[in-house]
Amino acid sequence: MNYTLHQLQIFLKVSQTQSITKAAEELHLTQPAVSIQLKNFQSQFDIPLTEIIGRKIYITAFGKEVALAAEAILEQVHAINYKTAAYKGQLSGRLKISVVSTGKYVMPYFLSAFLKTNPAVDLVMDVTNKREVLQSLNNNEVDFALVSVLPAKMEIEKLDLLKNRLHLVGNTSRTFDNVASLDIFSDLPLIFREEGSGTRQTMSEFLARNEIPHIKKMELTSNEAVKQAVISGMGYSIMPLIGLKNELFNGDLQIIPVRGLPITTMWSLIWLKGKKHSPVAIAYLEHLKEQKSHIIDSGFSWYERY
Repeated sequence: MNYTLHQLQIFLKVSQTQSITKAAEELHLTQPAVSIQLKNFQSQFDIPLTEIIGRKIYITAFGKEVALAAEAILEQVHAINYKTAAYKGQLSGRLKISVVSTGKYVMPYFLSAFLKTNPAVDLVMDVTNKREVLQSLNNNEVDFALVSVLPAKMEIEKLDLLKNRLHLVGNTSRTFDNVASLDIFSDLPLIFREEGSGTRQTMSEFLARNEIPHIKKMELTSNEAVKQAVISGMGYSIMPLIGLKNELFNGDLQIIPVRGLPITTMWSLIWLKGKKHSPVAIAYLEHLKEQKSHIIDSGFSWYERY
């Protein structure tokens, strides 16, 4: 057999995601490239690794055994790479972070310099909704999680990174000259994020706390989908400022001034209380404590305009 580490990595990712499309996205490859490598890998076995039912791919029992072996092999390869780096005096290992979806506009700025300084550190970052982020943290599957709403029933420690401000936004087809009262919501169809989203939770709590009657227009499962719906004129939404930079600069969106807004929370890096951090995780925390102010000044100076 002549399968490669690259093929093992692709098959493992397909088995984990149960999708060629998702595997391609996470590996930053094209779907045809993943399909070709998966086919070449399968050709070296007499027993099927996958089966297609309808339009969905399933991993066979034998395929699951191969996936477990592939995972073990790749872990050993990573271990060899880390040991090689360690002998060279370099910080090495994996840094695992789970990030709520809107946090993708925040986290890269707090990672970039650390990863450039420590090229032997591998980053594994999962971007998903708040519910899944907290589940991965609670299961001790990650070193850290980035959230804008702290979990109420989990013992954690935290490092605050950046203020999170949520504004009412709409497209620019209508002019709002003065600061509006909360009554404005009775006239605006609202677009919500899905259940389990931190943005959805913050928005819903604001409406409930102020007993605001409102028109629920629709529910969408990503910040980008909400932005495009708002830009197209389908409705309005309360959204984190952090993800609106380009749309505000381009004039696609406007912030609508309303009494009681913006809602201010905090982007916080959290971890389980008492967690024994790896040397990489310890070094990353020290980096953030030393460089946080500089990162905010250099990466988020535009933020204070709104």
